[in-house]
Amino acid sequence: MALTVERKAEIVGQHKRHATDTGSAEVQVALLTDRINALTEHLKQHRHDHSTQRGLLKLVGQRRRQLAFLNKTDVSRYRAVLQQLGLRK
Repeated sequence: MALTVERKAEIVGQHKRHATDTGSAEVQVALLTDRINALTEHLKQHRHDHSTQRGLLKLVGQRRRQLAFLNKTDVSRYRAVLQQLGLRK
C-alpha cells in the first residue's frame, strides 16, 4: 500500500511548480490524495480494518488542512489543484 519511489516521482513530476519542487502544497495534496485513494480501495475489501480506517481519516484531515491553507493563500492555485485531482464536483 505504500507509495513506490517511481509512483511518488511521477506524482511529484505532474504537480511540481518548478524544477526542484518536491514539497509545495500542490505536491503534498496530490501525494495525500493518492494514498487516500489506495486506502479507500483497501477498505472496500477489508471493512473491519479499523486501524487503516483511522489512518485514512488522519490523511483526509491532513489534506483538508493543506487545501484550506492553499485556499487562504492563493485561490487560483487551489482551484487548479481541485480541477487536476477531481476532488470537488
